[in-house]
Amino acid sequence: MRSAFISQRLAVIFTTLLLSSPAGATLLTVRDADNGELLPNAVIEVHVSGAPGRPGVDDDIIQRDAAFHPHVSAVPVDSRIRFPNQDSTRHHVYSFSPAKVFDLNLFLRDTPPPVTFDQAGVVVLGCNIHDHMQAFIVISDATHVGMTEHDGRWQVPDLPAGEHRVRVWHPRLDDSHQQWHEFSINGADQQDILLTLTASPPPPSEPSALQQRFRDATQ
Repeated sequence: MRSAFISQRLAVIFTTLLLSSPAGATLLTVRDADNGELLPNAVIEVHVSGAPGRPGVDDDIIQRDAAFHPHVSAVPVDSRIRFPNQDSTRHHVYSFSPAKVFDLNLFLRDTPPPVTFDQAGVVVLGCNIHDHMQAFIVISDATHVGMTEHDGRWQVPDLPAGEHRVRVWHPRLDDSHQQWHEFSINGADQQDILLTLTASPPPPSEPSALQQRFRDATQ
């Protein structure tokens, strides 16, 4: 259970590099406050007052080697996601999350019809056959939504000066600590805003030996 993990702190650093980045672009960096580790897979939403959210997109979440790929997705509201199975064993993908409850019956080497995610929120995916399989989809109605890369950074395009609401989500964040934060883009050459959040360490990863046995059994 996540509550059993020792609490850690995450720092979210928003950095505006108006000289080295394209005009209006904002470089956002997320790192662990305890050890300075740059954090990938942090979803960042930016709401610009009066601006609409992005239109929905078509995307895939693949099952391969008894795991979801990617582990975290960030998409606009009304996106359609397919769940191709590239394993030689069956999977049964489901979610009980309030943002989207769905259930894809057993399928093998197949791609069920896409699922439309029409409500903002975080959806946790599971597999009824493989308990260790888990993934997350963040559905956003924000003006901008993106995810940090392996270097813990994401660049927001076309962001005007002014006050903007920002929300950060990460798989290691306790839901009770997710909240909106305000920051401003004021035209300075560089602007840093430090936010301290509470997080739990990641759950143990699936042992590589077990994954290898799975590959051997399904080849």
